[in-house]
Amino acid sequence: MYKIFLVEDDPTIVSVLDRQLAQWDYLVHSVEAFDAVMEEFTAFEPHLVLLDVSLPFYDGYYWCEKIRRVSKVPILFISSATDEMNLVMAVNMGADDFVSKPFQMKVILAKIQALLRRTYSFGMDPSILMHKGVTLNLNSALLSYGTQTLELSRNELKILQVLLENKGTVVTRESLMQELWQTDSFVDDNTLTVNIARLRKHLEEAGLTGFITTKKGLGYLVEE
Repeated sequence: MYKIFLVEDDPTIVSVLDRQLAQWDYLVHSVEAFDAVMEEFTAFEPHLVLLDVSLPFYDGYYWCEKIRRVSKVPILFISSATDEMNLVMAVNMGADDFVSKPFQMKVILAKIQALLRRTYSFGMDPSILMHKGVTLNLNSALLSYGTQTLELSRNELKILQVLLENKGTVVTRESLMQELWQTDSFVDDNTLTVNIARLRKHLEEAGLTGFITTKKGLGYLVEE
C-alpha cells in the first residue's frame, strides 16, 4: 500500500482526494499542523507528496525545498496558480509534476500512478524495500504495513533485508548467520532461531502472520 502525504488546506479538496485515493488502495495522511509539516512528513514516511502552493504560515515552495533536503520522494504540486512563473518555481524547488485546479480526478490519478511507477518500479530508492504492502526503510530501520509502523532491531532489520532482497528464494541458515555476524568463528545455531522467532513475533504485531516461511532443513523464505 503506497502512502500519500497531502498538504492542502481546502477541506473539500482534502475530503475528495482522501475518499477517491482510498478507493485505489492508497493510504492518505492530510496535514493537520501547517506550521509543522516536516514533523508529520517524517513520522508518516510517504511514498509521494501532494502539495498545494497557497498554504497557511509558509507556501508550498518552502515545504518542497525543505522536503528535498531530506528526501527524493516524488512531489506533485496541485495549485490554481498555473502561470509560467509558478510552474518554473515548482520545478526549481524540486517538484516532479504540476496539476492545475480545478483538476479532474482521472488526471491526478494518472499522474500519481505514473510517478509511483517511475520511482518505485524503475530505479527504486535502494534504501527502500517494498513487497506485498510492506515497506522496509533500511535507513531508519522502520517497517510500515497499512497503518502500522514497527521499529526493528539491528538483527531483525538485517534478516528481513536479506529475505526481501531474495524474495521467492530460500535463504539458508548459514547465509543468514554470515550476513548477521560476518565471522567465521562459531556462532550458536540457536541464536539465529531466537532472532527469527523475535522477528516473527514483531511482524505479527503489524498483522504479518506467516510472512516468513520456514523450509525445514533448508532455511527461510519470503514468498514472491
